[in-house]
Amino acid sequence: MTYCVGMMLDHGLVMMSDTRTNSGVDNISSFRKMFHWSVPGERLITVMTAGNLATTQSVISSLEERNKAPSDRHNSLLEAPTMFQVATIVGDLLRQTIQSRAVQGGQNAGNTFGASMIVAGQIKGMEPRLFLIYPEGNFIEASYDTPFFQIGETKYGRPILIRGYERDMSFESAVKLLMVSFDSTVKANLSVGLPLDLLVVERDHFEPLHERRIDGKDRYFQTISAGWGEALKKAFLSLPNYEIEPTPTHAIVS
Repeated sequence: MTYCVGMMLDHGLVMMSDTRTNSGVDNISSFRKMFHWSVPGERLITVMTAGNLATTQSVISSLEERNKAPSDRHNSLLEAPTMFQVATIVGDLLRQTIQSRAVQGGQNAGNTFGASMIVAGQIKGMEPRLFLIYPEGNFIEASYDTPFFQIGETKYGRPILIRGYERDMSFESAVKLLMVSFDSTVKANLSVGLPLDLLVVERDHFEPLHERRIDGKDRYFQTISAGWGEALKKAFLSLPNYEIEPTPTHAIVS
């Protein structure tokens, strides 16, 4: 399992992903799930992945090869004329990869090799855009009604985002909100874990404004985790108590 979030702001884009792929008492491994490519001054594109690791690694490797191969420039993320075309390229490749592995694995292998992706970025002269790519290859785009996307283990961190998100919030506030969302998810589900990858992209700047990996020793993440726990306890204790009144005893008429 995994947890990835892509968030659209007035100022640009903020993305965060975990790195855990397997979980258990003695079976934990980490792989990067966030990837980005850029042409300085012209475009920056980010892809985050969730699902079958063999599928997602195959898609990312194919995208890397297409970006390098002159013979396949029409399928390159670095040559696509719009972010819509970028999302189409990723969606088509994801669908083809899943179908190919399903054929090799048998009738019930489709779900086994399933994966989903978040694609985000900006091409010069156009608006920043954010897409959620489904295993079937189709996709939806972020809007004012749906300004962020999650993939993977979404349910524990979603309430935090819904309550705290504002489109005009600063990058710093957005990162803090994502930290809380990821901390809540990590606490609730062993299949999501640190380190986390963070990427901040400012509108009309085609290189990362801020990029870092957050591990378990990160002082800021530790402060957020401890502070959020204490804040929840204080908020809970500040709520009015529920009054329990004895249930009336009704006389039994013979």
